[in-house]
Amino acid sequence: MIAVILAGGKGTRLGLNDLPKPMVSVAGKPLLEHQLLLLKRYGINDVIMLTGYLSEKIENYFGNGSQWGMQVRYCREDIPLGTSGALKQLEAILKERFLVLYGDVVMDFDIKRFQDFDAAAPSLGSLIVHPNDHPYDSDLVERKGDIITRFISKPHPDGLIYENLVNAAVYILSPEIFKFIDSSIASDFGKDIFPLILKQGGRLRAYSTPEYIKDLGTPDRLHKVEKDYTSGKVENWNRSNKRPAIFLDRDGVLNEEVDNLRRIEDFKMLPGVAEAIRLINQSEYLAIVITNQPGIAKGFLSFEKLKEVHNLLETTLGREKAFLNQVYFCPHHADKGFDGEIAELKVSCECRKPAIGMILQAEKEYNIDLSRSFFIGDTTTDIKTALNAGLTSILVETGYGGNDNRYRVIPDFVASNLGQAVDWILTKNKTAQ
Repeated sequence: MIAVILAGGKGTRLGLNDLPKPMVSVAGKPLLEHQLLLLKRYGINDVIMLTGYLSEKIENYFGNGSQWGMQVRYCREDIPLGTSGALKQLEAILKERFLVLYGDVVMDFDIKRFQDFDAAAPSLGSLIVHPNDHPYDSDLVERKGDIITRFISKPHPDGLIYENLVNAAVYILSPEIFKFIDSSIASDFGKDIFPLILKQGGRLRAYSTPEYIKDLGTPDRLHKVEKDYTSGKVENWNRSNKRPAIFLDRDGVLNEEVDNLRRIEDFKMLPGVAEAIRLINQSEYLAIVITNQPGIAKGFLSFEKLKEVHNLLETTLGREKAFLNQVYFCPHHADKGFDGEIAELKVSCECRKPAIGMILQAEKEYNIDLSRSFFIGDTTTDIKTALNAGLTSILVETGYGGNDNRYRVIPDFVASNLGQAVDWILTKNKTAQ
């Protein structure tokens, strides 16, 4: 597979006067060199750099790539044509699916896993997407399963409720994409080409990952990513490495307990939750919700209404610079006799807590180290789930506070609320290190 790196940025906000943005030093190496080393690690040795501003600085440094055991070629953009307009120049060269990276993004991700995802189903392209801590000023992606259904560019419409899912600017594209790009005008993938593809019935797929992919457009962001490189976070977040998770029950832990919550108007997040989730985001832990939602089987709410509730949860957290890596829910309920119940969902299953099907799914999809993971819940069902999965359990005194009395179990720790529970985990982990 050929990799194309869009390396024409100026870096004005970084105060770079005599250096193109992709050549900014990160932990002692130009950012572009970090990207080449990542590609080489996964056997991608043929790279084309689309350059523009001070292109000679890039070409003089990397030459033909032989120093890295790679082939590096260049295509210089004399007139800025945007991200997709620049790529149009390579139409005669790119005859097979190719990887696209942006030269101002710090990243370390399992490229092989991304390639496998892309190869699993037909599409015009696969896009890496992820939640971030500033979705309110990011270009958002809507999806159904792994099929992208809509792109929402900033600024967003007033009152928008959304899933926190952002275009991470890493793509695998089919050469068929060139049919949608006009070489005579400047255009951008996220704002112009991808929406046009959807409008004309083309298929784009979303690959969601918690791996480290961050732009460094400002001095503050540059300082942060350099710190993350030095600490090992950038490399450690690669999906090939196991990470611990903090599993979270939803009702009574993140939001007020409402019996069989079925209306978005009844959703109210508990105080201090955003701050606690933000601390998880800043740590090595993934933040993953594991929730039983039997109201779907009972006919109290639809999958679409539940999605609206979860979008409100993610929007509310996003306003406070916090995010969830994933929300898993079980829609089943075995007991029958409810008016309007959904017969096919009235079954015993392996996902309804205290069964651990959702946790095992998360373990597989996110390569989670369960031995270093925790479960925070407000019921004995949650504590039993943690016990069944081999997780350290924390009971919070919000919600039911353990007074559901379904199981005779003892939590490993009792906290007054989510903030205290997260503080205990992070303090315990720091002490263990």
